[in-house]
Amino acid sequence: MTRDITIKHVTITPIAFRDGPLLNAAGIHEPWALRAIVELETSDGRVGISETYGDEPMLRVLEQAKSLVIGLSPFDLNTMEERVRSTIKATPGSVEFELAPGSHSAKNAPKVISTLEVAMLDLQGQIIGAPVVDLLGGKVRDAVPYSAYLFFKYAEHIDKPYAPDAWGEGISPEQIVAQAQRMIDLYGFQSIKLKGGVFEPAHEIACMQALSKAFPGMPLRLDPNANWTLETSIKAAPALDEILEYYEDPCPGLEGMAELQKHTKLPLATNMVITTMDDFRRGCNMGSIKVLLSDHHYWGGLRATQTLARMAKLWDFGMSMHSNSHLGISLMAMTHVAASVPNLTYACDTHYPWQEEEVIKGGRVVFDNGSVRVPTTPGLGVELDRNKLDELHQQYLTCGVRNRDDLTQMRKYQPEFTGKNPRF
Repeated sequence: MTRDITIKHVTITPIAFRDGPLLNAAGIHEPWALRAIVELETSDGRVGISETYGDEPMLRVLEQAKSLVIGLSPFDLNTMEERVRSTIKATPGSVEFELAPGSHSAKNAPKVISTLEVAMLDLQGQIIGAPVVDLLGGKVRDAVPYSAYLFFKYAEHIDKPYAPDAWGEGISPEQIVAQAQRMIDLYGFQSIKLKGGVFEPAHEIACMQALSKAFPGMPLRLDPNANWTLETSIKAAPALDEILEYYEDPCPGLEGMAELQKHTKLPLATNMVITTMDDFRRGCNMGSIKVLLSDHHYWGGLRATQTLARMAKLWDFGMSMHSNSHLGISLMAMTHVAASVPNLTYACDTHYPWQEEEVIKGGRVVFDNGSVRVPTTPGLGVELDRNKLDELHQQYLTCGVRNRDDLTQMRKYQPEFTGKNPRF
């Protein structure tokens, strides 16, 4: 009987992997990105896995949550969620980045629920011999499209902790076009997004215009991460109206986005101003957005993402997915849930091309014409490579990074950098 199988042990392994000198509104990525790999072992010897944030506050709440699933069946998702919501609370004093909702301690319970849910669904799939997408109602597409995700970047980290990556510098319009071409050649992406909010808006608009000229007809997106004022966002709209697929989080707040929507022909997209159901309600009433970028890591899991997608359909919102620095377990969880969502109207974001290391057997996930095929094997369809897991855990122990801090890292390059938002 499947109900006789229970969770008997939880293992949390923090890892660190190389991350490029990628610029954003808050500063620059540190040389090491942090994640946590969570394993749930059952009474019959199966192991379900998931991947989540690996900063110190997240590790603390994960440790707190370990006992909450001991003795549960992998099918007891509702009980798990009830226990987590009643036990895991916000942690005052945590380092939080406005551009990264996953860093907010108010998301502690949803982040833990998502982490445990993915591993439990992986176990469910293994037990009944079905891929996770089938547990979510079945796939509506065989492959999930992802977008090329471009960044302004330096050629190498100032600390020189390891050899420079193969991408080189990405500052000028010509360099950004070359970065896009290389990414498309390697992965076959059919759309392009640029992380903005770094340089003067005129420069970022020039980069988008260069991309439009180099890749005619290719869907393009620009994400200034709310680092432009409402006035700047309105001023930029006419030039962008003609070349973008959507205009993502150019200015702060639901109110700002609602006002901007009156001055642009583009649909406004967000992963910043709508991150809770209360935000969703207020955003709908105000007309703040037309495209919602979900993220199962901080919305509360794969099932919560499906609920969000149904709400988006009701309000006639387009749907895509937000990304952070991640590895293959996270990418496959995204792929399973995206494959189950009928109204996935835009290719998903992914940082995956920027990550060179991996913890899954068989190495890095393969892209075909910018898409990832939905696994048909039981569970998530990926397994841990124990040697790689140990290697990345050792990097965690020695890298010296415990909390993401793009602002402090940027001050190594520009001591006067304030991180003020909005800055332009």
